[in-house]
Amino acid sequence: MLVPWPNRVDRGRYEYGGEEHRLDVSEPDRDCAIHGLVRWAPWRAAEHEPDRVRLTHRLLGTAGYPFRLDLEAEYALDAAEGLRVRMTARNAGTRTAPYGHGAHPYLTVGEPIDGCTVTLGADRYLPVDDRLIPSGPAVDVTGTRYDLRAGPVFGDRRIDNAFAELNRDGRGRTWVTLSGGGRTVRLWADEAHPWMEIYTADNAPRPRSGLGVEPMTCPPNAFVTGEGVVDLEPGAVFSGTWGIQAS
Repeated sequence: MLVPWPNRVDRGRYEYGGEEHRLDVSEPDRDCAIHGLVRWAPWRAAEHEPDRVRLTHRLLGTAGYPFRLDLEAEYALDAAEGLRVRMTARNAGTRTAPYGHGAHPYLTVGEPIDGCTVTLGADRYLPVDDRLIPSGPAVDVTGTRYDLRAGPVFGDRRIDNAFAELNRDGRGRTWVTLSGGGRTVRLWADEAHPWMEIYTADNAPRPRSGLGVEPMTCPPNAFVTGEGVVDLEPGAVFSGTWGIQAS
């Protein structure tokens, strides 16, 4: 879980509420703070049933994020729906807090992604610089390697970018589909997630064996730009849901 921000914060510095905040630089090679504060934190199992678990964590204020959040992540399995994940945050403090969340699952069908088809109904993508910080506004995918709308064979595309203007079905869900070797895996995200990061994990121990598909409530570097950041007032609650289906 990527909370209270997904992706990167440039130099780990941002302004909010008229104050400058400095986060720990957790990605020193790129001089960024990456993927929030709770990835390695202990979560408590508040409920645990055969098909469902609800985890909780209280995020206490730090020098770079002086806000207090009560977090809840619920994972549920269903024969028809597959895996469903709901992330909820409540501001348990006395100050309005900047907030965003994301998740970082990898989709795999047991085949290298180069020979798979990948479908993502997204009309725009966010270009980035050599430190993977957005270098400008989202641009049209048409005619680029980022155009995955027709489900092309993925080939040797190298991508670590966020996609926007996501197409949605009648239930408000956007979908990413990975197919190959007679298998298909699909990830969906609700309207709380207007951004989707695609990551080809070329530097992973098993490169290109899976595709990182990251539903996000805001784009990279959102704490600096303010784009998509939720102003979570004291006592307010924000939640979003995504899921994975396989066949």
